[in-house]
Amino acid sequence: MYLLTIKTSFAAAHNLINYHGDCENLHGHNWKVDVSVTARELDKSGLGIDFKILKRDAGAIINELDHKYLNENPAFKDASPSSEYIAKYLYDRISEKMNNDNIKVESITVWESDNASARYYE
Repeated sequence: MYLLTIKTSFAAAHNLINYHGDCENLHGHNWKVDVSVTARELDKSGLGIDFKILKRDAGAIINELDHKYLNENPAFKDASPSSEYIAKYLYDRISEKMNNDNIKVESITVWESDNASARYYE
C-alpha cells in the first residue's frame, strides 16, 4: 500500500454555533489542508496517482470553500463549520470524486493555525 499526500489551502470566514467564547463571533482562517490517499498498485509509470490529478480533483472541491462564509454553505446548516466538520465534509466530497478500485481517500487534515488541526478518517 502506498500513501500519497498533497498540501493545499483556502481562506474563509465562519463563526461557531452553540459555542461560548470568541469563536462564536465572525472571524476567518487561512486553513491548510492535507489530503492523503492510498494506492494499492502503481501504474506503468510507477505512480499510485499523478500528483497533478490529485491536486486538480481535490483542489476543485476545496476551492468551493475559498473566500466564502462557511456558515452559509448548506453542508453546515445543521452543524457548526468547525475544523472537524470541515475535515469530514472534505473527506466525503473528495472520496465521492476520487475513490476507485485502486485509490481511496485515507484522511483529510484541516489546519486552522500552525499549531491546531483536525483530521478525519474512517
